[in-house]
Amino acid sequence: MRCRLASFLWLILFLCLVSPPLLADCPDWSASRAERELTALQGRLAAWNRAYRHDGRSPVSDAVYDQARVRLDVWRRCFPGVLPEILPPVTGSAGEARHPVPQTGLAKLAEAAAVRAWLARREDIWLQPKVDGVAVTLVYEAGRLVRAISRGDGRRGQDWTSTARRLPAVPETLPTDADLVLQGEYFLRLTEHVQAEVGSAGARSTVAGLLAREHLNAKEASRIGLFVWDWPDGPATMEARLAEVARLGFPASASLTLAVDGLAEVRYWREAWYRGPLPFATDGVVLRQGGRSPGTTWQAKPPVWAAAWKHPPREALAEVRGVEFRIGRTGRLSPLLHLMPVELDGRVIRRVAVGSLARWQALDIRPGDQVAIVLAGLTIPRLEGVVWRAVQRPALSPPDPEAYHALSCWHLAPGCQAQFLERLTWLGGPEGLDLPGVGPGTWQSLMDAGLVTGLLDWLTLEAEALEAVPGIGEIRAARLQATFAQAQERPFAAWLEALGPPPGLAPAAIENWASLATRGERRWRAEPGVGPERAGDLVAFFAHPEVQALARRLARVGVAGF
Repeated sequence: MRCRLASFLWLILFLCLVSPPLLADCPDWSASRAERELTALQGRLAAWNRAYRHDGRSPVSDAVYDQARVRLDVWRRCFPGVLPEILPPVTGSAGEARHPVPQTGLAKLAEAAAVRAWLARREDIWLQPKVDGVAVTLVYEAGRLVRAISRGDGRRGQDWTSTARRLPAVPETLPTDADLVLQGEYFLRLTEHVQAEVGSAGARSTVAGLLAREHLNAKEASRIGLFVWDWPDGPATMEARLAEVARLGFPASASLTLAVDGLAEVRYWREAWYRGPLPFATDGVVLRQGGRSPGTTWQAKPPVWAAAWKHPPREALAEVRGVEFRIGRTGRLSPLLHLMPVELDGRVIRRVAVGSLARWQALDIRPGDQVAIVLAGLTIPRLEGVVWRAVQRPALSPPDPEAYHALSCWHLAPGCQAQFLERLTWLGGPEGLDLPGVGPGTWQSLMDAGLVTGLLDWLTLEAEALEAVPGIGEIRAARLQATFAQAQERPFAAWLEALGPPPGLAPAAIENWASLATRGERRWRAEPGVGPERAGDLVAFFAHPEVQALARRLARVGVAGF
């Protein structure tokens, strides 16, 4: 977060290093829409800046913020002259104080090659974890705390002195009578925190929330730690500064600042701190030269003697290009977002599930909206939420959830293609008959050819009819016909599961259809794990006319148990 108000030159450098998916083709917008969309995004960025400067909180992650800045710059290049070249400055407010030494921020090195180039021009390099917290300046006069100032814009920030006096991590007095300025990060104390496994776990937001409380009790105050990452006018060498910082009462800062020699060591500690336990959340590492300019020359922009190499982003900003409403075998509607491709931890993400129709309705996601995507367990894309909405949003008409349920769509009828295909896929899949070489693509081809419009139509298909289906051919048709014929020999339990009864049934212990079709709710409730609701579902399933018709057809072709 210390990089948010970096100079425009550093943003241009970042644009040269970001992954290709971010540099997508220009949107197909009219001039008036482009002006509305760019103005809206610029306003959103300004609001995020105000929240961070005035409240010390981050409405979005650094990764999403950075990508939004890049997105704005790309759009600005697509539509030149629509907006000024820089974001408008954040205006001041009451309760602000000037930093005695500006907080500089950090340039970001996007990849190992950039780190190697940065290291090649420097010596006496030290490495720290980049603490994911809330930046603060502490001012001591004659060894006594007189001022605590939030990061703000690097020149001015909020006066946090009263809050700082309530934090055990911030000494009221130091073992010195000197005047000094320390810069560091408030962080949430965590136990054995592994960044690669759980990410930042909302640590920064939690700290910001605690700092914003009017009344902070002792237990809450003890959750906030302090990592001092610089002493602008401290001793000339890093060794001396670290030793003195530890003597002043900040030992963690000294123990986690290490001398490094070359990219291999930097890479090793970055990986170790990413995958190993630390007492706080991090979002990368910080490289610092031991020798640097005196604090009197510092400015509120990235210096040449320090830079950050962030961890692989766990969150990506993605544009929604379409919303699909999938209908499952049981009639459940599952919205799926189709995205403009984005790269996340080496993977290209093109779609993400919303979860439920109710969640989609609550989020109201439309094409053109920008959403945040993370990797759950580092493998599965997960929708975090809507970052901002497009100015122009098309209307969407999701399917009527009342039209789909566990007993709908046993035939290929209007509006039933999706659920009917899911029924066939379940029937032929490992949960049911486990038909070799038969998957959704095969069923779709048979449906498109008009050969399968009912759940069991495939049982009597001849090889000649199968040969006529585009893409099947003579050899595959013969194999399919043999597979379909052999399916009639499958045991009753497999066929029962293939029809898709409500869960909870133990078909292996049931010998025939008649013993199931005549059961009432009371008899079903005698089964282990079957409650009133499940019993009612089972009675409804076996009594349904479509299910009974399927059972009669299986009996006619000689399937055992029917």
